[in-house]
Amino acid sequence: MAEIHRFFRAGFGEGRALVEGVAEADFAHADVVGDHLSMLSVGLHAHHEGEDTMLWGELEQRAPSCAVHVARMKEQHALMLVHLNALDAALPAWRASGRSTDAAGVLAALDGITDALAVHLPDEETNIVPVMEVTLTPKEVAALADHGRKATPKGKTFEQLGAILAAQPDGGAEWQRTHLPAPVRLIWRLVGKPKYEANRAALTGRR
Repeated sequence: MAEIHRFFRAGFGEGRALVEGVAEADFAHADVVGDHLSMLSVGLHAHHEGEDTMLWGELEQRAPSCAVHVARMKEQHALMLVHLNALDAALPAWRASGRSTDAAGVLAALDGITDALAVHLPDEETNIVPVMEVTLTPKEVAALADHGRKATPKGKTFEQLGAILAAQPDGGAEWQRTHLPAPVRLIWRLVGKPKYEANRAALTGRR
């Protein structure tokens, strides 16, 4: 869970800088950044939907003492959903125009998301994850992860994988050894990583 949380912290954490790095009316650059932010939004929507449908009920039933924390998580998810929906609504106009007037709504939504994440993620990691680790079966934990993976937008696998790896303290070396078989690590090194790096250059306007 902490690994994916790092991905969301890092991704949304740099969102404001990426948006502000787009020159006025540079709609091509805005579209690249907006596409990236949309990927992050889809990922966080799916992450929370998985918890809402597959985790909270199980914890309430199997660990009743955790119910007060689960109730707070539900409230935090509801607040996050408001900000995510605002981002989803604001992105199309800015992606099409690249204008600062359209960026204002994107920036406001990003600020709301990052502020909400700053409260929600540490709370979840402290009060939910330890209970989850001793309450859910390995199969149930794997199902949560699979739910998130299946939500990855088409064509975004390498971009998302690269962002997950980059968010880890060691650059993702341990994550790769744990989660990726050797053939997939080779594909990442030869195909995925160059695509990810090209996307990073486009995001920052260095392409």
